[in-house]
Amino acid sequence: MTQEIHGTVSDGFEAVREEFAAFVAGEPPDYEGQLCAYVHGRRVVDLWAGPDTGPDTLYGVYSSTKGAAHLVVAVLVQEGTLELNRKVTYYWPEFAAEDKSTLTLRDLLAHRAGLVGADTGFTLEELACDRLIAERLADQRPFWRPGTAFGYHAFVIGALTGEIVRRATGRTLQQVHEERVRAPYGLDFYLGLPEALEPRFRTVQPMQPTPEERELLDSLPSGPHTLASIAFNRHGAEPTDLESLPNHRVVRAKGPASVGGVASARGLAGLYAAAISEVGEHAPLLKPDTVAEFGQYHSTGYDLVARAHKSFGLGFQKTADVAYPFLGANTIGHSGAGGSQAFADPHSGLAYGYTRRRFAFPGGAAPENERFVRAVHAAALRD
Repeated sequence: MTQEIHGTVSDGFEAVREEFAAFVAGEPPDYEGQLCAYVHGRRVVDLWAGPDTGPDTLYGVYSSTKGAAHLVVAVLVQEGTLELNRKVTYYWPEFAAEDKSTLTLRDLLAHRAGLVGADTGFTLEELACDRLIAERLADQRPFWRPGTAFGYHAFVIGALTGEIVRRATGRTLQQVHEERVRAPYGLDFYLGLPEALEPRFRTVQPMQPTPEERELLDSLPSGPHTLASIAFNRHGAEPTDLESLPNHRVVRAKGPASVGGVASARGLAGLYAAAISEVGEHAPLLKPDTVAEFGQYHSTGYDLVARAHKSFGLGFQKTADVAYPFLGANTIGHSGAGGSQAFADPHSGLAYGYTRRRFAFPGGAAPENERFVRAVHAAALRD
């Protein structure tokens, strides 16, 4: 039985609905997902499918959270509260321990700190609390000399940058996000989900890899003391099960800025629309020069954690680098391990958001995003 596709698209975006419907038709009956896009601040795609799924259903979006976190940092840099070329120790003196005193905020945002985790790992309660992560990492010896290389700080980058936000403003990054971004724009993108909204949250369903996909997953390097294991907290006394992480209420409640966000596709796309476009009566959150600064390539090449080619701007992935090479060079965004994707392409004015309930193979942006992004981008250029 083919699932019904709900929602609307604007004139000229009918091909996006067709692409979404074609994908859903090939998925199991329990598929749940949402797709949303804005062009120049106008919502042009708003689609969803799945049992008990609506436009305001909320999902764990894993590392797509980093996009919301670093939009906050970009706003604070733009207004002069933070300075990219200042040393981290200017804001956070304790960070100087273990020969980290030369690292700048710019380098930290570009995943160049070498602090991908703690020697003995984190408990679930620690992973849920950015303050506790920051306290642990202030005393941690880096896994490479800061500034000399880069590697994805998967579970901790938001805690590190968030501690600088807290020291500079007296407010947590989550509080600034709520006060300056989420509440004014009415976005369903929470860094700390209120208990009253829990009924709208759908727990993550585990990945269902094919036999071939399982063989590939089993062949990946998995030593307990590799940088990847440390970065994804698989090496300590309480190894983290990434797939189930958002299903813990403590993670949703505290909203750790690296992985703990809860959002709908409307919330993801709306965040990036607000970043680059006029939305309603609101001016864009970021000026073009700020988008260009944060979207500029800062780390590109061999990622020591991923053991593959990766590229980062400041806090944002370079989404256009490999996955969507047709997007503008200054595109800012971030995907999430469960399959979510979100970004803003200032060249086309496109802001995009996608969520799904079942954890996607192989982690990161789900493969279907390529066909959705391509269809939305083509329509946006004709709009």
